[in-house]
Amino acid sequence: MGGNPLENSGFEPGAFDGLKLNYLRISEAKLTGVPKDLPETLNELHLDHNKIQAIELEDLIRYGKLARLGLGHNAIRMIENGSLAFVPALRELHLDHNRLSRVPSGLPSLRFLQVVYLHANDITQVGVNDFCPVGFGVKRAYYNGISLFGNPVPYWEVQPAAFRCVTDRLAIQFGNYKK
Repeated sequence: MGGNPLENSGFEPGAFDGLKLNYLRISEAKLTGVPKDLPETLNELHLDHNKIQAIELEDLIRYGKLARLGLGHNAIRMIENGSLAFVPALRELHLDHNRLSRVPSGLPSLRFLQVVYLHANDITQVGVNDFCPVGFGVKRAYYNGISLFGNPVPYWEVQPAAFRCVTDRLAIQFGNYKK
């Protein structure tokens, strides 16, 4: 469905009723939010290159089976607290090339999350509990990729404990911020 000038109002109610889809990509459209009436069977949803500005609490409530969520190349400034709790099976999250000013809350509670793309945002700090849960045995899968390059994060100020649930140091990608 990519490349079509779809807006959120372009989906008629019930347009996807009865469909069992595993994968859906609606990229390079004119979506301003996450469509709320897509099939609940989705394992992958890619909404990259749209005009989404926020992820609100009710946006992901239907998509509990998602393993991959692509929201890169949008204008996302805010992910409402608790939104990511609705996608507990998530393994890969693309939030690169947005306007996030902080690491989204809720990442530590995603037990299976392994890859997070946050590069090219406006993130200025990384907290010690932004990625990893407090306590042992809570996270089932350790991260094997966290990209933070292209953010104004002073990486030398980030505490090493912030990445205590990462497979190895090569899984973390920082870089020099150039503006």
